[in-house]
Amino acid sequence: MQKPVTLPITDQKRFHLSINKILPFLIPVIVILFWQVSSTLGWLSSSVLPSPLAVLQDGIKLTASGELPKNLSISLYRATVGLLIGGGIGFILGFINGMSNTFSLLFDSSIQMFRNIPHLALIPLIILWLGINESAKISLVAIGTMFPVYINTFHGIRSVDPDLIEMGKSYELTKRQMFFKIIFPAALPQILVGIRYALGVMWTTLIVAETISASSGIGYMANNAEDFMDMETVVLCIVVYAVLGKISDLVAKSFESLLLEWQHTGRSNA
Repeated sequence: MQKPVTLPITDQKRFHLSINKILPFLIPVIVILFWQVSSTLGWLSSSVLPSPLAVLQDGIKLTASGELPKNLSISLYRATVGLLIGGGIGFILGFINGMSNTFSLLFDSSIQMFRNIPHLALIPLIILWLGINESAKISLVAIGTMFPVYINTFHGIRSVDPDLIEMGKSYELTKRQMFFKIIFPAALPQILVGIRYALGVMWTTLIVAETISASSGIGYMANNAEDFMDMETVVLCIVVYAVLGKISDLVAKSFESLLLEWQHTGRSNA
């Protein structure tokens, strides 16, 4: 009986790495191919959903005219500033309430009540307060991204293993050393989960903010294209948001791999 052929270990690793790189793109490629074939054969009307090729051509045209890069840069600015403000506030509040029982009793209940209000329901109030300028859109993004970072920072700090705290006390670590050497590294995985979730909320919020009383941004492009029944641009804007969301997620995962490298090293040495 002939023995099965086995690849060397190094070749097996390379094969698995190649497969792992291909698999995430497999379903999107199949969907796009099926979409294009359906449009070409007339199964899918262009008035319902334009073909990927038509969307690509529209993207090239808008890029050449400068309209897409201009609105994309504006959306990126709003998203980034809103995330930095909201995420920063969420981290500070989560850190303070996580480290102090007094502050937690004083603030956490009120924050949780405010968190349960859908932040998109605040749009009329924000427009009345701030108008329809940049500050209104950035504020809405900041509110939406604040709570995922807050709740995960708070939970991460409160979930630190008590044995680690006791170990730090036995080594007579100062409060500063205790935080940077034990509490923060232990809470970091949970904090990064909050940031990754906040990135999704950021784009969802920005889409809505830019379709309401806006004169620039990807959401404005989509809303304006809808008024003129320009389906190619509408779909293009949706694809741009999807790509931006995927890139944001990849960046977040890269930071996780970089900042949590010690976890993987510890597991491999265990």
